[in-house]
Amino acid sequence: MTEESTPADTGELSPREVRMVLGRLAPIDREDLRWLGIGLGAGLLAVAVYLATNPYPAYGAGLYVQIATEISAHGYGLPAWIPGYTADSVPFAYPPLQFYVLAVLLDLGGDPVVLARLLPSVGYLALLVPVYLLGRDYTNSRPAGAAASVAVAVNPQLVQWHLSAGGVVRAFALLYALTAVYAGYRIFETGSTRAVAVGTVAFGATVLTHPTYALFVVVTYLLLWILRDRSKSGFVAGAIVGVGGTVIASPWLVWVLTTHGIDVFVAAGGTHGGIGGGIPTILDGASLTLLPLAGAVYLYVARRDVFLLSWTVVAELVFAQPRFVFLVGALVVAAVGVDFAQRVEPLDGHVNEAIDKKTVLAAVCLVAGATVGGAYLAHEMTLTSDPSTPQFLDSDDLDAMAWVAAETPPDVTFVVLGDAAEWLPALTDRTLLVGPWGVEWRDSEMYDRQLTAYESVSRCQSVTCVESMAGPVSVSPDYVYIPKGQYTIRGESTAQFGTLERSFERSSSWERSYENDGVVVYRASG
Repeated sequence: MTEESTPADTGELSPREVRMVLGRLAPIDREDLRWLGIGLGAGLLAVAVYLATNPYPAYGAGLYVQIATEISAHGYGLPAWIPGYTADSVPFAYPPLQFYVLAVLLDLGGDPVVLARLLPSVGYLALLVPVYLLGRDYTNSRPAGAAASVAVAVNPQLVQWHLSAGGVVRAFALLYALTAVYAGYRIFETGSTRAVAVGTVAFGATVLTHPTYALFVVVTYLLLWILRDRSKSGFVAGAIVGVGGTVIASPWLVWVLTTHGIDVFVAAGGTHGGIGGGIPTILDGASLTLLPLAGAVYLYVARRDVFLLSWTVVAELVFAQPRFVFLVGALVVAAVGVDFAQRVEPLDGHVNEAIDKKTVLAAVCLVAGATVGGAYLAHEMTLTSDPSTPQFLDSDDLDAMAWVAAETPPDVTFVVLGDAAEWLPALTDRTLLVGPWGVEWRDSEMYDRQLTAYESVSRCQSVTCVESMAGPVSVSPDYVYIPKGQYTIRGESTAQFGTLERSFERSSSWERSYENDGVVVYRASG
């Protein structure tokens, strides 16, 4: 048996042997570095493609920047409300950990737009490490760990949600969540006390970063205990992680409950799909999420792998966002690859030679897969209607917002068409009247009204439409900010070729105040 191989390359392991192997695989050793390097290389390729094709951050992080700015302004205390988003502001009930990180970076002189473009890459590359470790230990195969990390690194859904601007929070939330999940796997397979400590801290960090990822950790721990351990000691260890992580997050939880009450969580739970939102996602036609399920079914039939099948089904049904089932699917891909490799019989009984050839073939396939995945990302990201990483703003928006910050009174209000809207309060310190950002913490019905009004007004082609669409949320803006040419609405590409501008020009109620190649701003003349 070569140094690269593990016992899983030649047959099934007993539970005792699994525990012994996991104990040996705990650290990252020299043999791990080359396989982990393949996964990190795929991640670097995805980052390079994203940065090369997106001179400005994809999606939005304007509200996140505004929150970090308010935290800094409050002497690193927690602000009760975040101004600028709707006339009445929005309550601050987000888990605060990454906003503190962002506040520090802003105070050190970081540019908010540059940080939104670059910071997610750090979390994205880091999260590939626990992905590799989980894939390696679950399958007892280093190449499989690399396969799992490559599958995560170049998955368009995971890139969309974690490498784009929202990754200043979500990439790190996934990093902490995966660290907690890997620690949980070690807890239930080996009883490691060190894994309990790591899991507790990682789960606490997850709770303090993003509630959906914390739920992902909780359901994964439950499945691991039910399907991989089901002992009293395992239950106690898992409970220690859950309670300990909650204690770590308790100062923030207590602050939110005493400041805003339980209603903020109830309101937010009624938006963004909620628990069980995966069923409508499937019915809406997200058929690619069924591919991991097919792989998990195969593993159940071929190897009686109940855990991966159950984990895939839970990720499919519980979470509206497909990124979670694709994340689980990365481990499914790795396990399927190991199963296929074990079914290839060595020629003429030369086991070591066959394993060497499998190792080389695995490395070649992984590099090829990373390259193909990177090429596909490059194709998507260079499309006019980029489905993975659409930019919410550009240089014309930055120039227009610099003018707004310098040339308009501090108390004026805006309606902004298109996705640049989220950045306006953060970059101008002016109030955005129509938009859903942060409103989910106030009221789910209010969130729906704001979202509907924002999408409707962003598609208007006449001044009458703009005025009427703003009516349902009872706003009368001082200024209307209109993109010219191509822009996006909730990430979907659209275009405005002058019809709306001409309507505003003919209106006696509005006058043009600013214009550049990509933006025109009108002021209410009354």
